[in-house]
Amino acid sequence: MKTEPVSLERLIAAVKAHPEISRAGMILCHNGIVRQSDRSGLKRVESLKVVPNRSAIEEIRSWAESQPGIVAVAIEALEGEFRVGDDLLYVVVAGDIREHVFDVMRETVERVKAQGVSKTEIYAE
Repeated sequence: MKTEPVSLERLIAAVKAHPEISRAGMILCHNGIVRQSDRSGLKRVESLKVVPNRSAIEEIRSWAESQPGIVAVAIEALEGEFRVGDDLLYVVVAGDIREHVFDVMRETVERVKAQGVSKTEIYAE
């Protein structure tokens, strides 16, 4: 059986299929990609290696979904070596009002980046 590749569209569809989606007033999406430089802007990134911690990501997803006003959360951290512009991380949050959704999205992305993935930047010479 062939599995479909991970995509933001598939995660949105999964969130929209949640049995309580009628309580949501918005869906917010994050699509993290590889940028061309490190955070300082001083080193040019050639590629980025990513190893997700699936159990930590599930704990983060569960926490996010338990927050006030949040209906459904989907997180997919891709694994492997990626080039500049490649997709790395998808997060989809559905909730009642934008204040709840924006706050939970920001905290979810921060937690995933701090606890849910290990990243190694490979710099151009």
